[in-house]
Amino acid sequence: MPAAVRRARAGDRASAGAPVTRIPSSRRRAAIAAAAVVAGLSLVLSSCSGTVGSVTQESPTSGGSSSGSPASPSDPALATFYSQRLAWTPCGGSFVCARLTVPLDYSAPSGGTITLALIKLPASDPAQRIGSLVTNPGGPGASGVDFVRSARAVFDASLRARYDIVGFDPRGVAGSDPVECLTDKQTDAFLAVDGTPTTPAQVTAIDTLARQLAVGCRTRSPKIYAHIGTLDAARDVDVLRAALGDQKLTWFGFSYGTELGATYADLFPTHVGRMVLDGAIDPSLTNVEMSHGQAKGFEVALHHFVLWCDQQADCPLPQGEQQGVDRIAAFFDGLDTTPLATHDAKRPLTQALAMNAVLSYLYFPAYGDYDQLLIGLQDAFDGDGQTLLSMLDQRNERNSRGHYADNFISALYAVNALDRPDRPTAAQSAVLAEQWSKEAPVFGAFTAWGILPFQYWDVPATDPPHEIHAPGSPKILVVGTTYDPATPYPWAQALAKQLSQGVLLTRVGDGHTGYGKGSACTDSAVDRYLLSGETPPTGTVCH
Repeated sequence: MPAAVRRARAGDRASAGAPVTRIPSSRRRAAIAAAAVVAGLSLVLSSCSGTVGSVTQESPTSGGSSSGSPASPSDPALATFYSQRLAWTPCGGSFVCARLTVPLDYSAPSGGTITLALIKLPASDPAQRIGSLVTNPGGPGASGVDFVRSARAVFDASLRARYDIVGFDPRGVAGSDPVECLTDKQTDAFLAVDGTPTTPAQVTAIDTLARQLAVGCRTRSPKIYAHIGTLDAARDVDVLRAALGDQKLTWFGFSYGTELGATYADLFPTHVGRMVLDGAIDPSLTNVEMSHGQAKGFEVALHHFVLWCDQQADCPLPQGEQQGVDRIAAFFDGLDTTPLATHDAKRPLTQALAMNAVLSYLYFPAYGDYDQLLIGLQDAFDGDGQTLLSMLDQRNERNSRGHYADNFISALYAVNALDRPDRPTAAQSAVLAEQWSKEAPVFGAFTAWGILPFQYWDVPATDPPHEIHAPGSPKILVVGTTYDPATPYPWAQALAKQLSQGVLLTRVGDGHTGYGKGSACTDSAVDRYLLSGETPPTGTVCH
């Protein structure tokens, strides 16, 4: 089954002259089956300019009101949570870990509680420490604890010197009461099912697995599954801010982490310090609108991969942009009826598995994704599906015994289902698939069917789509990449315009998110803002 709504995490920091390496496991996946994610090449650091071509910074609008009405930190029922002291203990190398207690249900804070996993890399220059830099890598479903273990590969040394880098697993994710929806075998079936059904039997198969996922969430995780939306996670972040002893929150959110950060700013605008939202999500979009934007974004990314492949001596595609795209499309079409053999006779490379593999390696060309995808396609065109399957398993953290290391796929669907109320049926998905295929011939139908599980959620959405203005906040830096397939550039433009103090920083280029992707201009602008509070000039465009 294709991705529901691909809100994935960003990649690791790249540097000029870095060799092609395997991306740390905490950053894996960026578009896998049910979302994916998570790898550097020699990079030429380009220059930064004001306004280039049609890439312009629109003046952000002002005004607006917070859509949320969070319980006040002074609420007596929340006092215990806000006044708690964290017990940090060593957890490997320079890292320390702790647990944060939060209410299960903020509407009844005296009821049950859950605890969140925390990690901290203390500032390397304590005498010059500014405070805590809280980060979220995306997803939803990505582990912030795992992410911070790769902090030295992600954040510039200047930030690590002056900030404690703090990560957490949001409620329902990894080490924080994880929501579990599918067994390992069910996950295998879910990812391999025909994602472009055209017959009644195929529609029944994908619909059955969609229902299985939703029912699994509420039967396997009855305590948490109705309480893991972004609204509750943002309230947890404010409890975390207080427990860290920070008057203001300094935040670096990637991909879905931008939605979590923007939601926090909407609820607690006066608690915002410095906030970077990289690979921004437009909070006013529905699930259908988000998936539609991503279908078109990945279609463009596929064309860019083909253009890159054309320049490689060992490219397995025919010469020419459209000819190369057509070859990949024909490969997918063939798998629809005849899957490719792999080393596991019970697990051939189906069309859905191949599409998920290709999608997941269109995220981070700066980290060698294109090189790996070229090899996977070479082998597949030669009749061996194992390489693409292994690439997909690596991104999904599925080991050779068939075990998935975390609950990323479950959390991805469960959080998205709670955040947005649109839940298309199979009949509606079929209509969307036909429409989207006209704009995105390769990925349109596959993406349209990916949001099918939402129809079986039996709890209402907790945070319907709306613009976020966050009046009363200081300036918030929004970073957008012009050809980002997972969080398309117009989303960053929209969020920066919605925020009453939004500032847009544009990186011209491919791949998901902008920081650490080889643009010295982008990186220095972000680092300068976090260290001094100085935002880049309006209309800044980096290369």
